[in-house]
Amino acid sequence: MTDLVIGADGLPRCGWGTSTPDYAAYHDTEWGRPLHGDDALYERITLEAFQSGLSWLTILRKRPAFRLAFDDFRIEAVAGYGEADVTRLLADAGIVRNRAKIEAAIANARAALELPEGLSALLWSFAPPPRPARPTSFAQVPALTAESTAMAKALKKRGFRFVGPTTAYALMQATGMVDDHLAGCHVVAAEAA
Repeated sequence: MTDLVIGADGLPRCGWGTSTPDYAAYHDTEWGRPLHGDDALYERITLEAFQSGLSWLTILRKRPAFRLAFDDFRIEAVAGYGEADVTRLLADAGIVRNRAKIEAAIANARAALELPEGLSALLWSFAPPPRPARPTSFAQVPALTAESTAMAKALKKRGFRFVGPTTAYALMQATGMVDDHLAGCHVVAAEAA
């Protein structure tokens, strides 16, 4: 895969965003766009955790089932889940059935409820200043940064699970805390705050 690819529609995209229609839609309309709100960011942090060790495409295609299974990722609802819900989720073929990840999603919802500033404010407090220019190749895109390492440490300290520095950086990319669209990509840079 090359770094910047001209799609069938004639638009230049980050190469990964051209491999499937699902990726193209996600690349063009969601990835790298600033996302705020506790429940919205809880969904993303949960999906990033479920993605660990799997293809993001798997998670993207299962997202409607995840939303249904996890009460649209309403933090308050998921925080109230008990063992019967864990059993229900383990039996749901529409999602990734991994006990540790399911239990982490519930624990993370409970931890999010305890944040005085809210999840969105906490996560965005780690957003770095915008780069002076977009990267020109994937080789310039890190897997983790000092900010993602600090975010992961702060989340773990508050009881979150499945939130290492690499997962935190993927979350930062997906939610527009950093803009890792390549120079020349047709997606217009959005304001981060």
